[in-house]
Amino acid sequence: MGRNLGPVCRMCRREGIKLMLKGSRCESAKCPMEKPSRNAPPGAGRAFRRGTASEYGKRLRETQKVKRYYGLWDKQFRRYFDRAQHSSENTGTALLGLLERRLDNVVCKLGFAPSRKAARIAIGHKHFTVNGQPVNKPGYLVKVGDRIAVHKRERSQKLVRSMVDADANRAIQPWLKLDAARLEATVEALPGRDDVQIPVEEQLVIEFCSR
Repeated sequence: MGRNLGPVCRMCRREGIKLMLKGSRCESAKCPMEKPSRNAPPGAGRAFRRGTASEYGKRLRETQKVKRYYGLWDKQFRRYFDRAQHSSENTGTALLGLLERRLDNVVCKLGFAPSRKAARIAIGHKHFTVNGQPVNKPGYLVKVGDRIAVHKRERSQKLVRSMVDADANRAIQPWLKLDAARLEATVEALPGRDDVQIPVEEQLVIEFCSR
């Protein structure tokens, strides 16, 4: 997926589900997916029903949905797929597990950033550390025992504190342990298939990438 310069809500409408690309706005009444008049695929003539998608089209849409949810380009996604293929576990489960372990995804799930896009920007500005070392790569794969923390500088602490306090009731997944007072978190285990928060048929994705 190349760089997107248009309205990101079109992506959600195209895939037919909320991809949570705008953080809290996606959970409010302002989300286009909440409006019946706009909850339809974008494009001219959308009022007319298109024909049934082909088998190729179904696999393409499922793959696009995953790439857009995690904010990946085609080459990035292909690298994760190639790595999952060499894993000893099921390829689909391994692929989703790798994507869940991305640092930008973890930062977003901890509530340190409102969306994955915002998390990537914050990581690029070195607002976060992993095991005490600043990391500026959103694709960094966390491991069991890794400690993710907000940088000690005042600007970073202030930025993240406001978001954590505003969403104090956020549910944290069991594979992550959050210390909200210290703005730190620990990876307790590797994410499983049940930790993926969007409906996805990974077998369709594998079939598309294996063609």
